[in-house]
Amino acid sequence: MVYTDEYGIYARLTEWGYEHKSVNHGAGEYARDEDGDGFHEVHVNTMEGFWSLLRGWLRPHRGISQEKLPFYLGFFEFVHNAGKRGKALLHSLVELLVK
Repeated sequence: MVYTDEYGIYARLTEWGYEHKSVNHGAGEYARDEDGDGFHEVHVNTMEGFWSLLRGWLRPHRGISQEKLPFYLGFFEFVHNAGKRGKALLHSLVELLVK
């Protein structure tokens, strides 16, 4: 499931085989509780936060070639998902490589 805002390019996600739900920022909608349980399932806050962190992390590199961008993204995704920094991150990386 991919959650986005209403930007038109995302309409193609269903053609590519993804389930897709969006919020309409233009209409003042930023989160939606679809099943009435009080939890707003549809929002883009998590992804917007991730991109904000990524931009800050990439800024010192001052430009990355398109061919290398997937490697930078993959490493940043790993670091973000591992939720660890420094020596703790090294242990997680080595553990992943050994598997």
